[in-house]
Amino acid sequence: MSDPDEDEVTEWRRVINYAKRHGLEPQGKRIEKTSFGRSGLEMYLATGPHVNSRGQAPNNAPQVRVPAQLRSPHPVVMALRDNERLTMPSALRRRTLLLLQGLVGEAVRRGYKVKDSPARSWRAGEVDVVVDGFTCTVTIQQEFPQSENPERCGKLVIELPYNRSGRQRRWGDRNRWVVEDALGAVLKEIEARAVEDAQRKVDEERAKADREVRWKAAMVEAREQAVQAQFAEVLREQAGDWHEATLLRAYCDALERRLVNVEDADRSDTGASRLWLDWARQYVQALDPLSRLPVMPNLREPTPDDLKPYLKGWSPYGAEPRRFGWDSR
Repeated sequence: MSDPDEDEVTEWRRVINYAKRHGLEPQGKRIEKTSFGRSGLEMYLATGPHVNSRGQAPNNAPQVRVPAQLRSPHPVVMALRDNERLTMPSALRRRTLLLLQGLVGEAVRRGYKVKDSPARSWRAGEVDVVVDGFTCTVTIQQEFPQSENPERCGKLVIELPYNRSGRQRRWGDRNRWVVEDALGAVLKEIEARAVEDAQRKVDEERAKADREVRWKAAMVEAREQAVQAQFAEVLREQAGDWHEATLLRAYCDALERRLVNVEDADRSDTGASRLWLDWARQYVQALDPLSRLPVMPNLREPTPDDLKPYLKGWSPYGAEPRRFGWDSR
C-alpha cells in the first residue's frame, strides 16, 4: 500500500492488532508490517513466532568493538553527523553514530565496502554494507519515538531489510542485552544473505540457460508447425480452386451443348455466346491447379505472429518473460 494517508494507516494497524488479539492469524504464521518507501505500509505473513518473542539474544557471533568516542569517523558516519539527518535526542544520536562507526569499521576490516544510503526517514541512521557485490541496508533508529515512557523512548533498534528467509532481521535494546551486543550478529546475517544472494544468482543463471535451451527447442518446433501450416494453406487453396474449376468446366460443357442445340434449331447468331464460352474456358484453364503439375510452394519465413499459436505460452521474441504479452515458461 503506497502513499496511504494517516487515517488509512491507523485503520490498518487497528485491523492487524485485532487479528493478533483474537487469534485470527493462520496457524504457524504471523502478521508483520513494515515501512514501504517514505510513507507506504507493507503487510505480509511471516513464518513462526516473532523473533523478539523467542527471547533470542544476539547469537554467538564475535563481538564488534564500539568506540567510546567518535574520532576519525568513516565518511558515511561523518556525513550523518554533519548534516541534519538522524533527528533524535542528542544522547541517542551520539550512541547511534558510535554504533554505526563500530559496524562500519568492522565491515571495512573484513574487506567489505560501505556506502551512504538515502534514509527513508530523518529519524534513522542508515548505511549500505556491500559484501561480494551484495548490498544490504542497515538501519538504526529509536524503537518507540512516540512513547512518553522515558525507558521506552530511550531504546534503539537495528534492522535489516525484510527477507523471506524468516531469519532474524531486527535487534533491539532489551533487559538482557543492548544493540551494541548485536553488531556481530548483524554482520553475520549480512554475510549469510550475501551467500544466499550469490547462490540465487547462480540458480537464476542456470534457470536462464535452461529456459534458453527449452525456448530454442520450442522455436524450432513452432517454426516447423508454422511451415506445415503454410503448406496446408496452399493445399487448401489449390483444392478450392480445383473444385471451383471442376464446377465451372461442367458449366462450360453444358453451355456448349446448349449452343449446339440452338444452332441446330434455328441457326440464330450465337457469336457473342461463343466469345463468352471461349473466355470462360480460358479462365477455367488458368484457375485449375491441375492444368500443370503442382510443385512445392515457395514459403515465406514465419513471422512472430505466425509462431505464437504453436509456442505453448513461450514468447517468440526470447526466452525471458516480457513485461507485457506472452509469458515464458
